[in-house]
Amino acid sequence: MNVAVAVGRALTGAGVRQVFGVVGSGNFHLTNAMVAAGARFVAARHEGGAATMADAYSRISGTVAALSVHQGCGLTNAMTGIAEAAKSRTPMVVVAAEVTEPRSNFYVDQDALARSVGAVPVRITSAETAVAEALGAVATAVRERRTVLLNVPLSVQALETAAPVVEPPPSRNAVVPEAAEVAVLTDLLRRAERPVFVAGRGSRGGRQALEALAERCGALLATSAVAHGLFRDNPWDLGISGGFASPRTAELIRDADLIVGWGCALNMWTMRHGQLIGPDATVVQVDDDASALGAHRNIQLGVTGDVELTATLVLEAFGDQHVGYRNTELGSVRWRDVAFDDESTGERIDPRTLSIALDDLLPAERVIAVDSGNFMGYPSTCLSVPDENGFCFTQAFQSIGLGLATAIGAALAQPDRLPVAVLGDGGALMSAAELDTVRRLGLPMLVVVYNDDAYGAEVHHFGPGGHPLETVTFPPTDIAAIGRGYGFEAATVRGVGDLEAVADWLNGPRAAPMLVDAKVVAEHPSWWLEEAFRGH
Repeated sequence: MNVAVAVGRALTGAGVRQVFGVVGSGNFHLTNAMVAAGARFVAARHEGGAATMADAYSRISGTVAALSVHQGCGLTNAMTGIAEAAKSRTPMVVVAAEVTEPRSNFYVDQDALARSVGAVPVRITSAETAVAEALGAVATAVRERRTVLLNVPLSVQALETAAPVVEPPPSRNAVVPEAAEVAVLTDLLRRAERPVFVAGRGSRGGRQALEALAERCGALLATSAVAHGLFRDNPWDLGISGGFASPRTAELIRDADLIVGWGCALNMWTMRHGQLIGPDATVVQVDDDASALGAHRNIQLGVTGDVELTATLVLEAFGDQHVGYRNTELGSVRWRDVAFDDESTGERIDPRTLSIALDDLLPAERVIAVDSGNFMGYPSTCLSVPDENGFCFTQAFQSIGLGLATAIGAALAQPDRLPVAVLGDGGALMSAAELDTVRRLGLPMLVVVYNDDAYGAEVHHFGPGGHPLETVTFPPTDIAAIGRGYGFEAATVRGVGDLEAVADWLNGPRAAPMLVDAKVVAEHPSWWLEEAFRGH
């Protein structure tokens, strides 16, 4: 068989069972080979959307997905989504056709593109080594949690090679922490009076071990945004730490004498630029990647080890149970329980009112994807999720326009849950082509657009300084009509009563997806925006 077919079969045999992309002449045979070997292919309307779908699918499913793109322009179209995946250390393989002749219109330095956004470039170099190089790309993605660009030159694709031997999917071995580091962490937890655990994406799947250790040492529990839902229904769950934290959550974390980040970067977002760390607090990081320890802030102890395994070893060594921080009243740690003045006008709905009303309407089994923008804090904090696999947050690159594609990838990874895409009007219009993908796949998705007719973050960041805002404000757009054009049911929401259309859709057959064009109050910035712009 030729190299294109062999590479496609090898990738599928190594565990790549879900592929997203846009097919052109260069990746046609590669994509068809993966499909023929048993992978499912989802055609997106833009390579950027396809990249984010693959990213979200990998995050929520815990498997390695692939993105398939044409040489040159297909890859450049996908680069924002690839950058997001690479920054998030998503295990993903980008299968890209490649031309190696600089005089070709399609020529770009694809290796350099990959390196520039933190992805790992790999190339198929010969017919003899093609299968081994393809398998190596998957192994790197899985074992090192990296986004890998697998360049497949057109000149090599047509060469003849032997059929690949099907390989079992690679696995990542748990990193065993040093006994001395476990002992120091155990001692710190024994002496702590107010310990707080902040769990990040590296803690996904480790809930039971972390809760058991927190119970023993009396720690309160919080998460970064990307691990939202990990401790759902635990009575000591503080919710999201950082810019999205409620006032009470921020107060409790700030008063901690020991903060342990479990698989969590403890970056400026999760720690509010360090403001959530008290002056006398000891800070610890546990991560199976040694390079992550202390990367964003000074820490007093770094433990290189798998989160679940490390927590289990500390628990075994800990001894008698401590009350710790669990002698305090948590109070209102959920944003939806914090009192506010409803600023709905009749023409526009307060985004807090909208978010809480949606939370009450939606079924518990849901998977939420939130785009970027001024609005994003409201759904992220007010829409509850059943667990860490109910929230997909592609925000490492802070690009708007990824939310809809995120919801598609998450929906395919969690087919038994109601998928909800929550977008701003800017991101919704930027990604509107993928509404066709939602409809074509038959996804019973709810798309909610928080529509303020502007790039709201810029309005509220620059408006107080008296700067002209014509470049970031727009005439009203009937986004509901756009949804109908793509085959959605749609409703315009200006008040809570208008959400009856959503209730009717939820109670019906959901034969078509639904889009809500929510005209939201735009006079004030969201509470987290000032914190967000401190890093700019």
